[in-house]
Amino acid sequence: MSTPDLPLADSGGCGDGCACGAGDDAEYLECGLDPALAELLADAGLDPVEVEDIANVAVQEDLDGGVDVTTVATIPEGAVATADFTAREAGVVAGLRVAEAVISVVCTDEFEVERHAEDGDRVEAGQKLLSVTTRTRDLLTAERSALNLLCRLSGIATATRAWADALEGTKARVRDTRKTTPGLRSLEKYAVRCGGGVNHRMSLSDAALVKDNHVVAAGGVAQAFKAVREAFPDVAIEVEVDTLHQLREVLDAGADLILLDNFTPGECAEAVGVVHGRAALEASGRLTLDNAKVYADTGVDYLAVGALTHSAPILDIGLDLREAQ
Repeated sequence: MSTPDLPLADSGGCGDGCACGAGDDAEYLECGLDPALAELLADAGLDPVEVEDIANVAVQEDLDGGVDVTTVATIPEGAVATADFTAREAGVVAGLRVAEAVISVVCTDEFEVERHAEDGDRVEAGQKLLSVTTRTRDLLTAERSALNLLCRLSGIATATRAWADALEGTKARVRDTRKTTPGLRSLEKYAVRCGGGVNHRMSLSDAALVKDNHVVAAGGVAQAFKAVREAFPDVAIEVEVDTLHQLREVLDAGADLILLDNFTPGECAEAVGVVHGRAALEASGRLTLDNAKVYADTGVDYLAVGALTHSAPILDIGLDLREAQ
């Protein structure tokens, strides 16, 4: 996606030495990324066009209508180098192909990649994740934008893996929320999947979640559930309840997914007994890594954890140019 501020050469993208190989599937040619890279993104459940757009926005923000003045001043135009994306600490990586997309957006010539890890892998400090060979100027211009996304997504995947590990041996799964960074929801929810979590709804339109304000406006929890069911009979509906009385109400109304808001572990266990398999149950609020197993052992199906996306620290990853031989 060329712009006057960031002209992109038609020949940009992976070269003959790229580890992903050549690709010519016309299905992925609607975006400017290399078709093989676009196909990998699509296979991961990401929209290549959206990823390309995010990469462009990130790079344009960094350039702010100009050029990378430090890099242009210090690096000869024709210089070529290899750089390694390297984990500075242990964690779970996510967003490697997204980082490649950023490089693809910036590169004015072909680039080659060597992949040492895949999204969802546990990695150790000092481990190489991805090596890229291309014009040195392009590498350094793309560096920060690529790392911003890669570190952010890997941090989410790492945080999610900690929760998934805490729930091991139970039937409960950790699930995300819509508390995501505006514009990055699909990528952040992808990172949750890389960390072993499962996604809740992607948007307000693909599923319903009746919460306390809807209950107040509708005049009751059962009334709110029935109103949504009548208006959108084919949409999945989850209902948030604060008490066991509300739980019984929505269960009798036909709810098949119920969110237990700020229930104690004892109350969750009682709710599981009341429902007796007639609906799926999700615990939300009061959850920490320390008590996650306690909640999971009550028999609930999901733990809803907004912190997976709104509070995850980054995973420290760096880009290091190899010294000339």
